Amino acid sequence: MSAGGMQERRLVARNRNFRALLVSSTSGVLGNAVAAVALPIIAAVELQASNFEVAALAGMTFLPWLVLGLLIGVWVDRLPRKPVMMAALAVRVLVLGLLPIGYWLDFLSTPLLFVVAFVAGIASVFFQLADAALVQQAVTPDELMEGNGLITGTGAAADAAGRAMAGWLTTFAGASNTLLVQLTASIVSLLAVQRLDVREVVQPPAKRPILREMADGLRYTFSTAPLRALLLNAALWNLGGNIAASLLVLLVLRTLGESEIWLGLLLAAASVGGAVGGVTANALGERIGTGRLWRWSMVPGVLGYASLLVLSPGWGMLWGLLGMFVMGASVSWNIVVGSSFRQRVCPPGMMGRLGAASRTVSWGMLALASLLAGVLAESIGIREAILVGVVIACSAPLVALLGPLRGVTRLEDLVEAPAPMGQEHTPKSSS
Repeated sequence: MSAGGMQERRLVARNRNFRALLVSSTSGVLGNAVAAVALPIIAAVELQASNFEVAALAGMTFLPWLVLGLLIGVWVDRLPRKPVMMAALAVRVLVLGLLPIGYWLDFLSTPLLFVVAFVAGIASVFFQLADAALVQQAVTPDELMEGNGLITGTGAAADAAGRAMAGWLTTFAGASNTLLVQLTASIVSLLAVQRLDVREVVQPPAKRPILREMADGLRYTFSTAPLRALLLNAALWNLGGNIAASLLVLLVLRTLGESEIWLGLLLAAASVGGAVGGVTANALGERIGTGRLWRWSMVPGVLGYASLLVLSPGWGMLWGLLGMFVMGASVSWNIVVGSSFRQRVCPPGMMGRLGAASRTVSWGMLALASLLAGVLAESIGIREAILVGVVIACSAPLVALLGPLRGVTRLEDLVEAPAPMGQEHTPKSSS
């Protein structure tokens, strides 16, 4: 057993709240992975939606970040996070349950699919912002890389299992029926959250207008060179990468004529890579420095997405499996380092707004990318649209390698010493 593996087991064994968050997060990721495969297949196969509709659907779960993320971030900072997470999970169970019921009772439609995806996306915004805030309070600052790596790694493993499972289940049971797995996983996540016992740091009731608090989150997100660099890198990657990812269903099912099983395997390969990246991020960060790991993480990721351009039916699909694995590992390294840095420097009372502001920009790009992917697929073709996405994604590692953090070995060196409980601490600027 490696030292890193023993350390991860010790964290899980000694921290009950971290265990609950890990189970909740992993179960949620498993369910979301099943839904991520099932929803576009419902559109493409069961409802025979257009190329634009199939690609745009992928963005509906991220659109709430773009239009409501800042507002929800303020609410999350004002409310206890545990009840927020439980309510969000309950909403997801209710709205996603409409799809298999609609399939059974013959009222399933493309507009219903879009509405359900959007409402489920709103619930996810609440859940993920509250979850990130609780992770910060459930572990010590020195445990953030370890904890985030374990959450990312186990989540990616669950994502791989969910996507592979969904690829098989949609073939044999139907895509709508496959969503029953997602509903079960959400219930497990809900039960895990119920066991949390964290003394939460909640922002006192504010007398200032909510718009001013939203502006505070944006200002803090752009307040230092490290935070700005992390945000720009993520935004460019999400814009380019999700153009390619949104078209994967169409590429496999319509252009190559392969089955849903291959689609599930490709998505699972990315998740297996993510699992490997998640569990190795802490050790790699300690060995080569978190700054170096963050700067170089997206270079192999671009090559991974580029493998989609050379896919062909049959054995030619294996290039995609390798490429998706490499891409998944790269993204996990980037996420673990970036998330840990933000959680380390951000005061607890600002965490919801920081998460909302950064994801409004970076995850908002996921929604825009899906819409752009649909337009490109209709106008220039599916493979050509994927090429556009890969070219845009190339700008993400360039920002990291040539930007203000190009000479930083360890991002932790940019952080002030931890402040006493209840006092805010802010990151140093590298510029």
